[in-house]
Amino acid sequence: MSMSNEISSGSSAERHPLDLTGKVAVVTGSGRGLGLAYAAALAAAGAAVVVNDLDAEVAEAAAATLTAAGGRAVAQAAAVGTAEAAQTLVDRAVDAFGRLDVMVTNAGILRDKVLWKMTDQDFDDVLTTHLRGTFTCARAAAVRMREQGDGGRLVLVGSPAGQRGNFGQTNYAAAKAGVAAMVRTWSMELGRAGITVNAIVPIAATAMTETVPAFAPYIEAMKQGAPLPDFLRKGEGFGTAEDCAALVPFLASDAAAGVTGQCIGIGGDKLALWSHPQEVATAYADGGWTPETIAAAWPGSVGRAPQSVGIPAPVVPGGAK
Repeated sequence: MSMSNEISSGSSAERHPLDLTGKVAVVTGSGRGLGLAYAAALAAAGAAVVVNDLDAEVAEAAAATLTAAGGRAVAQAAAVGTAEAAQTLVDRAVDAFGRLDVMVTNAGILRDKVLWKMTDQDFDDVLTTHLRGTFTCARAAAVRMREQGDGGRLVLVGSPAGQRGNFGQTNYAAAKAGVAAMVRTWSMELGRAGITVNAIVPIAATAMTETVPAFAPYIEAMKQGAPLPDFLRKGEGFGTAEDCAALVPFLASDAAAGVTGQCIGIGGDKLALWSHPQEVATAYADGGWTPETIAAAWPGSVGRAPQSVGIPAPVVPGGAK
């Protein structure tokens, strides 16, 4: 490794809290779309970035784009999911820039089908990339960060589907719900090492969302230069990939040193904090419950306010959906 390529982590006293100069980040699935927006935002804030994509040409082109804009970036092709791929990404960061400070686990795929049509392969492919990929990349990053001894940042990518479920997305919703659970667990496990763990929950116009009928005409108009209307940007928190990107360098920065264990939504003009699951109603029976006593108590106790599921469809002004 050339010493000229190494980056010192620097001291927080020597730079603005949002300045990522001296930091090194890996962003999985960053050849295009949201991942590329995250990588570009990190590079613009001063971080050196490892761009990852399954397609080597796409990764190289994305890294070249960041470099042309004045950033520091290298590419690493890898299919996220295995321990070997995760270690390759960490090694690429260390070989190119001398260290690793930020791991953003963005890589993902979709295999949408209703339960009775979803195959084992559909399920396994999505869980391998989203859930196992997040696990293996975060684990490899945590090992390196703990060895370095000066903290770090894990920024996992969640989804509204993982918070509320979504029709036709058994595999994807399960994986993203698992990501949220890992955030809470790892924030406890890694806190003593100074490593924060958070999830971003983005909502943006991407190849994944432009097929949604409620969004499609507005995304098409946006491609022609028209702005997204306020009912989407504010009411739905729906915007461009770049609108979501600001949260990543914030969470990677010293300004967010006290933020950990959180799932944070961003999209359009909206920033939101998602709640953790918790009990919302309770009832008690002396000596315990039987099926009969549960049936009798349910309507007037814990069953009075069942929780909603699913991602609400955008409400268009005028009442149409």
